[in-house]
Amino acid sequence: MPNTTTIFTGGSVLVDLNLGGDEATMSDALAVQGHTIVALGDDAKALMNEPGAEVIDLEGGVLTPALGEGHAHPLLAGFETLGPAVREASDLDGILDAVREWKASHPEDEWIVGASYDATFAEGGLFDARWLDEVTGDTPTILRAWDYHTAWVNTAALRAGDITSETPDPELGRYVRRADGSPMGTLQETAANNFLAEVVPPYSLDTRVGALEHATRVYARQGTTWVQDAWVDPENIEVYLAAARADRLHARVNMAFRADPALWREQVAEFSAARAAVRELGHERLSGETIKFFLDGVVESHTAALIAPYADRPDERGILNWSVDELELAMRAFAEAGFQLHLHAIGDAANRHALDGLEAIADITTPERPHVIAHVALLHPDDVQRFGELGVVANFEPYWAQCDAVMRDLTIPHLGHDREGQQYLIRSVLESGATVSFGSDWPVTTEDWRPALATAIDRRDPSEAESTPWLPEERVSARQAYAGYTTGIARQALAPERGTLTVGSTADLVWLSENPTEIDVAKIAGVQVHGTWLAGHRTH
Repeated sequence: MPNTTTIFTGGSVLVDLNLGGDEATMSDALAVQGHTIVALGDDAKALMNEPGAEVIDLEGGVLTPALGEGHAHPLLAGFETLGPAVREASDLDGILDAVREWKASHPEDEWIVGASYDATFAEGGLFDARWLDEVTGDTPTILRAWDYHTAWVNTAALRAGDITSETPDPELGRYVRRADGSPMGTLQETAANNFLAEVVPPYSLDTRVGALEHATRVYARQGTTWVQDAWVDPENIEVYLAAARADRLHARVNMAFRADPALWREQVAEFSAARAAVRELGHERLSGETIKFFLDGVVESHTAALIAPYADRPDERGILNWSVDELELAMRAFAEAGFQLHLHAIGDAANRHALDGLEAIADITTPERPHVIAHVALLHPDDVQRFGELGVVANFEPYWAQCDAVMRDLTIPHLGHDREGQQYLIRSVLESGATVSFGSDWPVTTEDWRPALATAIDRRDPSEAESTPWLPEERVSARQAYAGYTTGIARQALAPERGTLTVGSTADLVWLSENPTEIDVAKIAGVQVHGTWLAGHRTH
């Protein structure tokens, strides 16, 4: 990129959120040369007369640090565009209609693959293969639920996977069964993931690269410049390398390679080689510095690992994917290999398991390379302070911090009201001294940071302003919430040069119609994104 000068003026510049003070640091102009912020205020305006300088009028809007995405699955989000639009359905019949329409318009397809349906449309989140049979016939069909831990298949797909009454459940997964023992058609955890990996035909490389490019364009349009892909299996590493070589990434993406409890010893060398290949490629928008651990599943399928049994299943505590000893050995091995760890933990037992493991490897952990616990959905009060003590980055998905249909109809009944108030303790974890970063888990829920930001501030659905805030004591300020997408992400991304607009910082910028840290929370969802710059290059 030529070392040209770009000056932003005609509005306000949010330089630093200044979380330790009363007011954020603001300016009225900013200048960029190449990849870097070089001046603010009058110093920036003085550069307007330089030969070739470009001046961008903010038109009364605000320039802020670009946002990050601390936990998402962009490839999966891109794949959703390649199948029936089941996410748009408002009930079970709507899902079936979408699949029927897809089959009618794609009669040549050997498989129907789609995502992601709302699990509240069937009692207990359990869906029957025979319902799909009515609209798919003998075409094998698989739909993923919005939690991406569950899948719904038809009878033809069960037959293709050789899943019968006699087929045992896979390790760390379940085939939900009817009363007679026959497979119902709902697959949970590894039962779903293994089926997709081993039975369903994969998309072509070009199709997968196109899906990834689509997802990163979505991020660029909303002001996001860094994304943590929190689940990369070996077969998708080539997708990222191909996209980078073709310059088809419109946001930075850091891959988190998934550690397999059965294969992790071999994976230390395998993922180290993959990281070396990424580094050798040297593309500024692709990295592979992280290892993903799935410690448990999700509450809605009774697979999140709990300290005490589920309220509605007193003999069930969920699925813990790693033993204590194996988890510590694997975490130490990957950390010693120089990887950052990213630990999926939903249940309180899983979060404690994660914290125990991080405490065990504290001797090889540095503040410059913090590890991450993602979701932190249910947290025992005894474990809150440990986030700050251990220097852990707590990655929350703030849009989940509301009492929506899933929370009301599935989560709370499964957990019981005595544990309802131990969910998404964003403020408490912040007050422990920990870094908090925000993400979306897209496509599990919306990628749009605006309603999620509002939810963190208000603890209710932004579209229901008259509703009662849920666990209001865990609300955070607008500046604290915005920091979850900026300075918090910068620490998670191991990028101290990003997250603020101070002189010398990387020019990751977003031009917004209004300052989301100052306006009424009800207006945040309507903030418009007028421009996005990644290292000084305009991506939107």
